[in-house]
Amino acid sequence: MKSVAKIFYVSAALLLLAGCGEEDAPIMDASKARGEPEESVPANEEETAEDLSTEETNSEDALSAYSSEEIEYARVWLQLGPNQEIDGLYAETIPAGTPLNPDDDTSAAYPEDVIQLAGSRLVDGSVTYSGNGDGTINLYNVPLRWDGEYPAGEDFYNDIIENTELVAIDPGDEEKVIRFIEILEFEP
Repeated sequence: MKSVAKIFYVSAALLLLAGCGEEDAPIMDASKARGEPEESVPANEEETAEDLSTEETNSEDALSAYSSEEIEYARVWLQLGPNQEIDGLYAETIPAGTPLNPDDDTSAAYPEDVIQLAGSRLVDGSVTYSGNGDGTINLYNVPLRWDGEYPAGEDFYNDIIENTELVAIDPGDEEKVIRFIEILEFEP
């Protein structure tokens, strides 16, 4: 008889607890019950937007110490440079009207000012392009040094000019951009 009474009282206690209002019942987070660490959640969305704004500002601040020209050169090399493991990055401005191949009398000339980026060694390769001011460049497929038969002929060089490639330049990894800026030198 005593065991039936115990079951009755335990059942009654459980029914009373189950009938408590939500405001009276203790609430336990399931992650706490499992012993998992709590995730921090911002009190409101303004804190999240503020935090993101601060991160973006810090990112902009890191590159703000450099000129837009330096940033462009580093980003172009980061995306298109054949060798990323270089000791030096050299930038040379080539004015419009300069022959693509100065050693060939049949060479066509650049129709616009271009930039030629190159590593410190021939094996590092080069990138020759003109900037469009909108995050894209016109990529010229010319080597750092010309090898081959001379004269190559005007058609050969005109084909290079007519087949420039329009390339969108990504912002790239900020640390890598800064690394290339720090080894950048301007050629006369």
